[in-house]
Amino acid sequence: MQALLFSPHPDEAAVLTTLLQQAGFMVRSTRHLKQALETWPNQSGDLIMLVFPREQVDILKHIRQMRGHTAVPLVVLADMLSDDQRVDVLEEGADLVFTKPYSLRFVLAQIRALLRRNTGMPFFSLPTLTQGNLTLDPANRSVTTGEKKPAHLTQLEFRLLYLLMTHAGQIVPTETIVEHVWGYSGEGNRELVRGLVQRLRSKIEPDPRTPKFIRTEAGIGYYFNRYDE
Repeated sequence: MQALLFSPHPDEAAVLTTLLQQAGFMVRSTRHLKQALETWPNQSGDLIMLVFPREQVDILKHIRQMRGHTAVPLVVLADMLSDDQRVDVLEEGADLVFTKPYSLRFVLAQIRALLRRNTGMPFFSLPTLTQGNLTLDPANRSVTTGEKKPAHLTQLEFRLLYLLMTHAGQIVPTETIVEHVWGYSGEGNRELVRGLVQRLRSKIEPDPRTPKFIRTEAGIGYYFNRYDE
């Protein structure tokens, strides 16, 4: 398993790296969250741990950015937060929130429990889907359109396309998409879905500017159109 650790404090990063290794992870550590966000699609992993500094930062903004790229378990460590702030962090997509000072033993136990809960059906056990001239292969998380070479999908892209293809012709509300793709309440996350749809269209559509497969139903959601050239 792979974990991405973001911490601006080298000493704390060293301690948390050891903790994550005890949980069974190989750890990739960075002090630059922006760089991590930019490289995430090409270097994905199984868990993210974000440590926020004492300086005033927009924690919710960073979580939204990360959730725009991945649905893997997200652990947040921060200085003192109020109950309302912790609730906001969880509702934006974090799975665990710890405030300093925290117990390393407790953090480790919570991460292990989180991993047990997130062990779901593996992609390779899902059936291959074909609609028109598009085929989605869960075994290697790839999609083939016509005679084109297979395109590899990120975890989020796969979840979205699988959801839409299994409900082909049906409009799937934005809130439902967030719940199925990211795993939490979808209220207020239309931009999150719109960004993911754009990235997926760039991989499967003949012309992303005039999509044939993934259609938008304004104000409601999206649907997969049974299109065949």
